[in-house]
Amino acid sequence: KMSNSSSLTNFLLLRFSDTRELQLFHFSFFLSIYLAALLGNGLIITAIACDHHLHAPMYFFLLNLSILDLCTISTTVPKSMANSLWDTRAISYSGCVAQVFLFFFLISAEFSLLTVMAYDRFVAICQPLHYGTLMDSRACGKMATAAWASGFLNAALHTGNTFSIPLCQGNAVEQFFCEVPKLLKLSCSDAYLREVWVLIFSICLFFGCFIFIVLSYVQIFASVLRIPSEQGRQKAFSMCLPHLAVVSLFVTTATFAYLKPPSISSTVVDLVMAVLYAVLPPTVNPLIYSMRNKELKKAL
Repeated sequence: KMSNSSSLTNFLLLRFSDTRELQLFHFSFFLSIYLAALLGNGLIITAIACDHHLHAPMYFFLLNLSILDLCTISTTVPKSMANSLWDTRAISYSGCVAQVFLFFFLISAEFSLLTVMAYDRFVAICQPLHYGTLMDSRACGKMATAAWASGFLNAALHTGNTFSIPLCQGNAVEQFFCEVPKLLKLSCSDAYLREVWVLIFSICLFFGCFIFIVLSYVQIFASVLRIPSEQGRQKAFSMCLPHLAVVSLFVTTATFAYLKPPSISSTVVDLVMAVLYAVLPPTVNPLIYSMRNKELKKAL
């Protein structure tokens, strides 16, 4: 047992398997997912940056989303791959702090950005005449900055709080990256309750954003259904469905990972959930966005 977190020099992450063949399979599986995410997001970033037809608010936010997705998957997956390849479990104390901070920062910023994107869709469909004034480049810049800043504040709060709690239950983190709920399990006595309150605060903010997105879509769909032409309705739906799909994927996986009852908490379930919410969205988001989008396909 360790008496204090200050004496910890490293943490041990969860192994996917003890057999060498499965470790190498995990390495190659994660490598293929990682390369797919790099390629998909990289192509979207390049297309939006280089094609002046795509210099519109919707694509500006999509560019930000792709950057966030690239960084999110780079925070967790490469370390896990390296550990499988070299048959080790260790992550340094500072590496763990960095993972917690960056992961919280990127995930929070991504959800804030998805909320901003819902507002963008709402203005485009429900108030098209005011779109140019409400979503000019300055307004978009401010919204994107606010999304990144909110992620930074949230991450600073959680990281400071989590690592100020004394850890005395060893140093084995039951997850393939340093995840806050798993770190709290290593804490002494009731010290973790502070972080639980911070998590509850974050969850309330999360639900606030979620309700805003839902209400935006209720109004969007009401407006779309009033469009007389079939073609107009289809165009409006194809503008919104990718965003809705991305939000649904993000919300369902993250909610289940953090709010599932402890009775169904097993190492395997937790591992699968973590892969679903930390690895799957950054990989499939580029696909979801480029499948229905003619302008983006053309630019690519």
